[in-house]
Amino acid sequence: MTEDALRTHRRRELRDFLMSRRARVSPTQAGLPDGGARRRTPGLRREEVAVLAGVGASWYQWLEQGRDISVSPQVLDAVSRVLRLSNAERRHLYLLAGLNPPAPEVAPEVRDMCDGLRRLIDTWMPYPAHIMDPYYNCVMYNDAAGMVLGMRPDNTQNCIIDFFTDPLYRGQSRTWEKNARTVVAQFRASCAAAPDDEGYREVLDQLLAASTEFAALWEERDIEDAGQIRKELDHPLVGLLAVESTAMKVPARPDLTIVLHTPLPEANTAAKLEWLASPEGRRGSMYPVAG
Repeated sequence: MTEDALRTHRRRELRDFLMSRRARVSPTQAGLPDGGARRRTPGLRREEVAVLAGVGASWYQWLEQGRDISVSPQVLDAVSRVLRLSNAERRHLYLLAGLNPPAPEVAPEVRDMCDGLRRLIDTWMPYPAHIMDPYYNCVMYNDAAGMVLGMRPDNTQNCIIDFFTDPLYRGQSRTWEKNARTVVAQFRASCAAAPDDEGYREVLDQLLAASTEFAALWEERDIEDAGQIRKELDHPLVGLLAVESTAMKVPARPDLTIVLHTPLPEANTAAKLEWLASPEGRRGSMYPVAG
């Protein structure tokens, strides 16, 4: 598809999207008289959207017609408010209008997803899994993460701080030095995406004060996106474990990252993890082991 064809397609999608959202908002919902039986337009009229959003009627008509006009985030936010768009719909409107979308937000109706995410990581058993907030604080983890990765209530419950400061977490990992560089580069990418966020600054200050190794890697200014990391762990009961951690986002909960650990083919890792999760293995796991 050519660039002109793509532009035409986007404008048509913008027109149809705005018309469909406008039809779903009643005058009563917008704080206007409903007009009774005389009203033929489903939902709001274009002129009503324009007045409520504080823009000119002609300008809004051109926007809905997909004309090549200048738009601003402030105006799109006003239109989003009038049309009662969800967070996802608001971002979609930005994309159709040719603007960079705002950062994802957590909608109130999905804040209770944690029960479902708990079921997800528990179903991942016997393989380790945990969930982090934007600042690498561990929100929840499954039993395998405790038995294999050393996650436990008496450490800081911050994954990157524990990576550098917890001797149990560090002592069992054969790949600690290699992975440390990646962990810091990914953390720097997260910090750079939210330069004014005090939460990242607080974690960064703790790390710089607690670990000279982190401080040295931080000064190298490497940047990496979150993805997959290979981990090799020396478990005192079963020996070598080779796993691959994968960091994933749930669009509806952009504030959370799910980290799933998948056994790699070598070292009979899958069978060892299954044994560790068995009643016999649980009885033998008296001490937390990290990776």
